Amino acid sequence: MAVQRADARRNYALLLAVAEREVATHGADASLEQIARVAGVGSATVRRHFPSRHALLAAVFRDRVATLCAHAHDLTARADTRAALLEWLSAVTASAATIRGLANALNQDLAADPGAVHDHCATAQLTEAGAPLVRRAAAAGALTPGVTVTDVLTLITGIALATEHHPDPAAEANRLLDLTLAGLSPRRDPGA
Repeated sequence: MAVQRADARRNYALLLAVAEREVATHGADASLEQIARVAGVGSATVRRHFPSRHALLAAVFRDRVATLCAHAHDLTARADTRAALLEWLSAVTASAATIRGLANALNQDLAADPGAVHDHCATAQLTEAGAPLVRRAAAAGALTPGVTVTDVLTLITGIALATEHHPDPAAEANRLLDLTLAGLSPRRDPGA
């Protein structure tokens, strides 16, 4: 691995800081040209560090995704598999609803061609981290058979995208997650 020059490291750090602010303000569609202008570098410098919008978003969300993955790992030893899964789903939902652009980036990952490989793909990382929680909950009978970690991430992403402009996106997203978990229509006993 080549050692990065000091000016290249400074440019990367500056671009990442500017990108974080721009994505927080404008979401996942933040202008790469605007990021270059604010950072005082050329667009070629942005492209050298972040060859695609996806690479830029992955860098912007890297720390938060890593925190969510670590949280999933910490929860895998919990005896109550349903509570562990629900705690993690709530954390992912709150993050996706409140960190501008994250839900959009996750949605792009989920909609991408399955054969497309992305470096630092947030959805792939969350899928890998959440899969043990889903498997354990399913094995304990706390999850509907056949539900996958991709299913729950897709639901969370949809909820987060639907609530991103709500006055309190985290509260509304968690309300909708609770509604999803409870179901829209309670099952009735056919013998009653």
